[in-house]
Amino acid sequence: MERIRMNDQPAMGVRRFGHVNWLGLYTLARREVMRFMAVWQQTIFAPLMTAALFVLVFALALGQGRGEIMGLPYLQFLGPGILMMTVIQNAFANTSSSITSAKVQGNIVDTLMPPLSAGELLAGYLTGSVVRAGLVATVIGTGMVVVTGAGIAHPLWAITFVLLAALLLGGLGILAGILAQKFDQMAAITNFLITPLSFLSGTFYSVDALPEPFRTLSHWNPIFYLIDGARYGVTGVSDAPPLRGFLVCAVAVACVLGLGWRWFKSGYRMKA
Repeated sequence: MERIRMNDQPAMGVRRFGHVNWLGLYTLARREVMRFMAVWQQTIFAPLMTAALFVLVFALALGQGRGEIMGLPYLQFLGPGILMMTVIQNAFANTSSSITSAKVQGNIVDTLMPPLSAGELLAGYLTGSVVRAGLVATVIGTGMVVVTGAGIAHPLWAITFVLLAALLLGGLGILAGILAQKFDQMAAITNFLITPLSFLSGTFYSVDALPEPFRTLSHWNPIFYLIDGARYGVTGVSDAPPLRGFLVCAVAVACVLGLGWRWFKSGYRMKA
């Protein structure tokens, strides 16, 4: 009878349709949240200080003589770009650092051994990015409203694009963490890919001011639509239609998360 009962049990890691390991998913998600909250001075407070310094420097250097951009005072135009740039960098850092650290320290097996499916691993890691990005966006958004004296024009659009940014960059962080085998490789990805894309996607300027072909190339960049969509949500103005930005970002999120799910399922570069 004991043998029969054992044979009736699903194999380790096997998932029947519709079954979710909620306890395992909750545990992984909670670990990812507690991991960055344990060092909130570095993961939450430091990015907020960086964002405040960006606003201060640009306001003092360019704010008085820059005039309006897209019909907005420069400081009001700049705020959503700084907010989204900070969200992007934090969402990427959360998943990429978690996976890379676990691989370098050799404890990635603690995540791979429990009976978690590829989708559950993906959702657990992304939860940390979404929570961290949401906290950063809430604090910066509140400060932005206080400093500029302007409200949020379209709150639902603003929340939507912050969520898309957390999912897209959190997913890219998972891919980067899987690919990287040491911290130097992760630093290269961050310095030569994520940081330039976040800075050169309309954060400090309108892409309509760019000469060709850079203006057209900017419209092929999903991060441009994240920043532009956040600006529309906060101020009500944008370079591109918000619906187009939503569709581009949603497709990009689906592609990135689909590839992340595939790599988790196959164990690609996770055991090295």
